[in-house]
Amino acid sequence: MNAPLVSVLMTCYNREKFLSAAIESVLWQTFEDFELIIVDDLSTDGSVEIANQYANRDARIRVVVNETNLGQFPNRNHAISLARGKYIKYHDSDDLMYPHCLATMVAPMEAEPRAGFGLSAGWYWQGGPCPMLLTPKMCYQREFLGLGMFNAGPAGALFRAEVLRELGGFEDLGVGSDNIFWLRACARYNVLLLPADLFWYRVHSGQEMQSEKALREYAIVPGEVWRALMSPECPLTGEDLEQAKRNRVFLLAKATYLDLKARRWQLARMRIQHMNLSFGDWLRYLRRPRRGRFAGTPRDANGEFLIPDWSHHQTADSAKAAGSSK
Repeated sequence: MNAPLVSVLMTCYNREKFLSAAIESVLWQTFEDFELIIVDDLSTDGSVEIANQYANRDARIRVVVNETNLGQFPNRNHAISLARGKYIKYHDSDDLMYPHCLATMVAPMEAEPRAGFGLSAGWYWQGGPCPMLLTPKMCYQREFLGLGMFNAGPAGALFRAEVLRELGGFEDLGVGSDNIFWLRACARYNVLLLPADLFWYRVHSGQEMQSEKALREYAIVPGEVWRALMSPECPLTGEDLEQAKRNRVFLLAKATYLDLKARRWQLARMRIQHMNLSFGDWLRYLRRPRRGRFAGTPRDANGEFLIPDWSHHQTADSAKAAGSSK
């Protein structure tokens, strides 16, 4: 079989309640040159049976059951090794892709070879029109001096498979591993911001991020962010870097205050200990934040927003045809 253009990776653990809808939302894509790999992490419910029923009806679906339970992010990494496509798209087993999702992501990425991956979210990106190509410096400006971009989950991205493999996948640092991944990925590769609202992120009580354990795991994220800003690989310099540090220290102080107010003593202690600021750092950087709506937005020499050259963007049908011919 020829390799598909896109490998959709669906990691699964005890999702029998939502799995059918998640699979069907992939099968209803207007862009059809994909494979769907469902990697089950030793579910104890009927998830594997449901997945196999779909695989028996559609040759594009492959079901893999792990020999041991890996956990969320190691399972995502394992799924990468199974992908055959030029692009990798995560789709969570409790979410829904809208029918235009892959078509909307693939065509701009095919037209923009400078981007290591494309990124969408449940809200529109501030600044100019999408698709919007950002350098690593623009990514960090948008995250630390603007209104943010590193809080999208893995399902919000369309990766070039070679780039995701070069990055080595995700570190296993708990539920905040995706936030920490963007710190590394966006410091090294250009990112193409894509139109918003391409999938529905389901919120329910069975999610790991709803647990007390998740709150403790998220408490280490500020420290990882601080280390990324202090790293020689950080693309920010000068006043941009100083302001980014001020903004982060203010956020730490605010989160700590809220923890103390709610009597979450352990979380407050974990945040402060993991960020490991010196007394001099607190004196230097604890200032009111300053963010701009258009930070990290590319502009031309006259300061005007860049308008995409739509003539270079394939339609969904032509992108599909190109993938089918590979």
